[in-house]
Parts: sequence; structure tokens; C-alpha cells
Amino acid sequence: MSASRTHVVLIPSYNPGRRGLETVRAARAQWAPVWVIVDGSTDGSGEAFAALARSDPHLRVLVRAGNGGKGAALLDGLIEARRAGFTHALAMDGDGQHPAQCIGAFMAASSATPEAMILGEPVFDASAPRIRLRGRRIANWCTNLETLWAGIHDTLFGFRVYPIAPLLAAMRRSRWMRRFDFDPEAAVRLSWRGVPALNLPAPVRYFTAGEGGVSHFNYWRDNVLLTSMYLRLFPGFLMRLPLLIARRLV
Repeated sequence: MSASRTHVVLIPSYNPGRRGLETVRAARAQWAPVWVIVDGSTDGSGEAFAALARSDPHLRVLVRAGNGGKGAALLDGLIEARRAGFTHALAMDGDGQHPAQCIGAFMAASSATPEAMILGEPVFDASAPRIRLRGRRIANWCTNLETLWAGIHDTLFGFRVYPIAPLLAAMRRSRWMRRFDFDPEAAVRLSWRGVPALNLPAPVRYFTAGEGGVSHFNYWRDNVLLTSMYLRLFPGFLMRLPLLIARRLV
């Protein structure tokens, strides 16, 4: 498989358990290059990724000294990817929930419409926790409101291809977007910048602990963060409302 010069897969990883290596191997089977950003992991996964990379020239491992959150890890990866000349990055989680088999289709869609963000629209199976499904309906409604229904079908699913330049510009202007708030705020802020959304279906799988599943989601902490994010963004939405309305009328 020849390596792309424009599109890179970025996998932020924090203590992913045994699913971490499986995820990286699956991603590499579908795409080159793949970069893993080890976000202060303490479970030995960083060393395992480094060992894998020594025999794979299309796998790169970036290591952060401490845990800063998904958005912080992706920011490091995006900065380095931009320096290396990449224009687009597919972000996916390192816990096995995201479908590596869809990487090629998402990258092809991005290449065909490079101005757009390619957003995964999750197809849930019976493994999805009901409480998570209810919560994302509220988050989706809030995102649609604050983007004036710009066509974002799912705001929390992190399997996406981003154009790097506008995402980096948005992140550098904010001290937020570093933890659980990254995915929804990225979608909102890119939409405000005029980046269109293209939604593609993608299966998602929630693994049990017995299957090697690891979740760092904290119901109360992360929902408080999400709620405060929408409240924080609301004045910006009101300021941009005339522009958003004008775009809809074109």
C-alpha cells in the first residue's frame, strides 16, 4: 500500500487496553500513513505501539508527557501533520469502537470534496448503552440549533475526516476543545467557518470489559462539560446568526 501525501489517520490513545493494538493494526491494513498520539498512557500501550512502529515505516507514534484529553492529543497530531504537508486527517478512537473498514470510503469522499468535513453517522447495534443514545439526541439538537441546521447528523461520533487548516485555526483561537468537548465543538466551529458537512454511515461497536472494552467516559463530568460548552457557544451563535441565515438563503 502506497502512503498518501495528503490524508493521514490520527488515533489519539489513552490507556486503550488490548483493543489498542488491534485498532492500530486494523487501521494500517486500510490506510497509510497512520499516526498514534499516546496521550500520557500508563498501561504500557505506548511502548507496544513504538515496538510495532519499528517494523512499519507507515506507522508513527507521537508521545505526550501527560494526559490532556482527546482534543489536546489531536491538536498535537494536527500540528505535526500540517508541518509534514498533510491537508486532511481522519480521526478515530483507539478503543476499537470505530470501523477501520470504512477508512478508505471516508478518505475517498474527502478527496472528492476536500472543502468538506466527512462526518460519521453512527449505525448502532445492540451493544450501544441506552443512556448514551438518549444523551446524544439532546447534543444533536443543540448542535443543529447552534449551526442553524447545517446538516450535521451526529455531533458526538468521532470517526471523521477534517480539513486540517480550518480546524487548526479554530482550535488555536480557543482554549477549549481539548477533552470530551472536542467532537461537538469542532463540528460547530467548522460549520460557522463555512465548512460543509458530508455524512456517511458507519457502524459502531461498544465492547464490554470482558471483551477488552475500555471507556474513559464519565457520565456526570462529561455531560456537565458538554452542557457548559453549548452555553458557552450560544453567544457566538447569536452573533453569527445573520451570517448563518444569509448562507441558508443563497
